[in-house]
Amino acid sequence: MFHGFIKVSAACAPVHVANPAENAKEILSLIEAADEQKINLLCLPELCLSGYTCGDLFFSDALLNGCKEALQTLCMATAGRYPVYIVGLPLRYCGKLYNCAAVLYNGQILGLVPKTCIPTYAEFYEMRQFSSGKELGDCLHTVRIAGREVPLGTKLLFAHSQMENYRFGVEICEDAWVANPPSTGLCLAGATIIANPSASNEVVGKQNYRRSLINSASGRLLCGYVYACSDPSESTQDLVFCRHHMISENGTLLAENPPFGSKTRIVSEIDVNRLALERHRMTSYAAAPDSRYETVYFDQPLIQTALTRTIDANPFVPPADDKLRERVDAILQIQTYGLMKRISHVRAKSVVLGISGGLDSTLALLVTVRAMDLLGRARTDIVAVTMPCFGTTVRTKSNAVKLCESLGVTLREIDIKESVLLHMQDIGHDPNVRDVTYENAQARMRTQILMNLSNETGGFVVGTGDLSELALGWATYNGDHMSMYAVNSSVPKTLVRYIIRFEAVRLYEDYLQQGKTKAQAQEIRDILLDIFDTPVSPELLPADEGGNIAQKTEDLVGPYELHDFFLYYHLRCGFAPDKIERLARYAFGDGYSAEEIKKWLKVFLRRFFTQQFKRSCLPDGPKVGSATLSPRGDWRMPSDAEYGAWLDAWSNS
Repeated sequence: MFHGFIKVSAACAPVHVANPAENAKEILSLIEAADEQKINLLCLPELCLSGYTCGDLFFSDALLNGCKEALQTLCMATAGRYPVYIVGLPLRYCGKLYNCAAVLYNGQILGLVPKTCIPTYAEFYEMRQFSSGKELGDCLHTVRIAGREVPLGTKLLFAHSQMENYRFGVEICEDAWVANPPSTGLCLAGATIIANPSASNEVVGKQNYRRSLINSASGRLLCGYVYACSDPSESTQDLVFCRHHMISENGTLLAENPPFGSKTRIVSEIDVNRLALERHRMTSYAAAPDSRYETVYFDQPLIQTALTRTIDANPFVPPADDKLRERVDAILQIQTYGLMKRISHVRAKSVVLGISGGLDSTLALLVTVRAMDLLGRARTDIVAVTMPCFGTTVRTKSNAVKLCESLGVTLREIDIKESVLLHMQDIGHDPNVRDVTYENAQARMRTQILMNLSNETGGFVVGTGDLSELALGWATYNGDHMSMYAVNSSVPKTLVRYIIRFEAVRLYEDYLQQGKTKAQAQEIRDILLDIFDTPVSPELLPADEGGNIAQKTEDLVGPYELHDFFLYYHLRCGFAPDKIERLARYAFGDGYSAEEIKKWLKVFLRRFFTQQFKRSCLPDGPKVGSATLSPRGDWRMPSDAEYGAWLDAWSNS
């Protein structure tokens, strides 16, 4: 439960239709298993104490009284158990029968929630036996069960007494399918989790709609959603049930037992703190206290929740699924169309960019080629400039030249060694002192050349720096920090790598389809794959004795995959360092030691805060994903903010 993780489960037991005592025994075994796993919230199916398909047997006192007795039996048998759990039963109140979800914890019935939307179509003519919870109105009612007054109503919230963000509400089966489901009001009143005990039968095609319904509800309401469906043993006469369970969070399916799957229960963790942060961030989310809703509190012990959900070590990188090509295309199209607009708007005769043989400049060049092709412009209007200096290696220069030749763009080579040495002489800097002045003199010289070439050719400079570099401030102020349009400014390094590798395969296929030779197709693929494998480096320090890159960025500032992970959860989710550290240790497993993660997270925090002044004056660039650092939109931060509070909270956690 620490860091906001609530372990939830959707489960079902074998159903003995119209036999509450036997059903209670089956349910008790599920509760005992959930207790061993320290499940916080267990959702069981609709009317699971009686069976959903009892029909007119719901008019029988024997069945209704049996369900009430079974509920009391469960209540007593689960005293001292850890989970809060939800069971379904028919309940008669004031002469009407209601399809209810009972919420129980530690030997007590916390509340009873009646179903609001009663189906009236052929296979589910519930209105024959049941009344809608709407008939009870908005006021709270009470039912006496086992000598205790139990709240009954459609507007009940259940909340942990010590965790502000752990609040849940209940809607039942059909309630989720209507235009204005109860979950909307429950979430706006503060629920971060919706539990749905259901008895949805299976027909062809229904599973996809059901899955879409639950996922979209969790995304629209910024909530977690736990959906439990009846076991196949419920099947009778014309209806077949399928044991379809789902756990979703903010539009993402965390766990699922597909229809007729083998699992009787599924488990995952819903991050209620993240959901609360998302609601905080989305100011259009119209949450507000509502006096019509009553809150019932419970005191479940706070424990460290063991994580089982997937935490992706590369949160910016799309999953390798059947929509992979579509996702990469979407990223490249956003970059391309943003650049096309700028080219057209300023009536640029050329586009100038530095090409180093590294990942970022390669992606920028590929995007620029796409833009020129779509504009119907000659690729020779792209001026790619390689500017070798003290640290340039044969490998990177060769890849830069071969890439430009393969793509058919204009290539310029301008050696800047003498210019940089002359500049250092002008300012009185000893070139044998290889400090930040030595390095930045080269970066600024390159930018000066690009800017002046763009003036000479009637164009503008395309920037190549990426989101990860902006987060760390790994850019020379008024050097590679500057351009007229920065196409990679919202693309993190891990995603750049991913796109380059993907494009290597796709361009190989495209070249063959265009009628080019296999040798030409292999050449572009091999160039891009070698660029993908090249260590990330600004190449501002001389190569080693073997002519290889000596200055490796990740040796200096840390692994980019770690920094991108830190960036995502710091920027996109607003997590504190202790939670980011925990997630990183879980996501990367044995990939990094705890000491390494701590070390580089401290580096990230220090650089992120101290380098904001560079981000406060960034050039324009297309927003590609949900996390960017543009000072005009997604990230507005004072340049002189201190980070002590983050470190203090971390050390005290």
